[in-house]
Amino acid sequence: MSDLTYRSAGVDLELYEQAMQKLPALMKRTFTPGVMDLPGGFAGLFRLNALRQWQDPVLVSGTDGVGTKIKVAIHCGRFNTIGIDLVAMCVNDCLCLGAEPLFFLDYIALGKDDPQLLEQLVSGVSDGCQQAGAALLGGETAIMPDLYAAGDFDMAGFCVGVAERSDLVDGRYRVHIGDALIGVPSSGFHSNGYSLVRKAVFSHAGLHVSDTIPQLNCTVGDVLLKPTRIYAATVAAARTAATPAGLHAIAHITGGGIADNLVRVLPEYCCAVIDRNSWQPAPVFPWLQQLGSISESEMFSVFNMGIGMIFAVPQECAHTVLQAVSTPEYPAAILGTVRKQEQQEPSVEFRN
Repeated sequence: MSDLTYRSAGVDLELYEQAMQKLPALMKRTFTPGVMDLPGGFAGLFRLNALRQWQDPVLVSGTDGVGTKIKVAIHCGRFNTIGIDLVAMCVNDCLCLGAEPLFFLDYIALGKDDPQLLEQLVSGVSDGCQQAGAALLGGETAIMPDLYAAGDFDMAGFCVGVAERSDLVDGRYRVHIGDALIGVPSSGFHSNGYSLVRKAVFSHAGLHVSDTIPQLNCTVGDVLLKPTRIYAATVAAARTAATPAGLHAIAHITGGGIADNLVRVLPEYCCAVIDRNSWQPAPVFPWLQQLGSISESEMFSVFNMGIGMIFAVPQECAHTVLQAVSTPEYPAAILGTVRKQEQQEPSVEFRN
């Protein structure tokens, strides 16, 4: 009987080393002046004051994954965009506090060594970090053959940003009655609700990732793998446009939809009144709703319904901010206002 080796247990160290050699270039393209070079280090180094002199800096951190959107990537055999989603889900949360993204770390778990797959996954993370202006400072790749089936993988990310303490955007203290609510469009489902998406598309409707959706003029795979928008530039534009009053609140619309996420940035005495006719959800949402026979209330409680981020701003700068955060592809809209909450009123109310 031959001696046991790590390779016989399912981990090929030579193949693992091949994969690792592909990653430094993907990391280096994201480096900012704060990154300190440390070849072979056990951790990453970042100089906070290399960017500017902070008076009272507060570090802002966030961690997330991309959920079962990974299963869609596996079905499609397309792995170079899911990393953008990973960065987006972490960075967008940090942006809600007014933070400037500094660096990002990733964790990728595989069932077996696969240098090509790993390179594609990290290339997406690298692309996302470039969009966010964050350095990909490090990460971890775990090979766990008995935990993940062949072809399966998982990803998690961790972002760190920074803000002056005086500039932190905390809606619980900043939001005022009368503030305007500006909705910035999403790029689609982002990375939430994919257990329901997959059930409706694959199990209920029996579609395949290569099937064409005539009304959307693209394939199922294209729709479901469209990367999550990263709002770093959008938030920066909003902050500039909102001066001197500043942004009163920023809500990242993720799982739970508009109502569950907007309420997180409202003071207890305030409620948000949303005009349901102020925007039209992108066509992917009515397509899915009809495909899966999903109720309107379920759609709004699970998905972002075409709004990826909401800003609360003073009325006097609402139109200036609206113009600053709009693009031809993604025009923003004034969704409604903040007002005093009466007894037994919902914290977020939709009106037609």
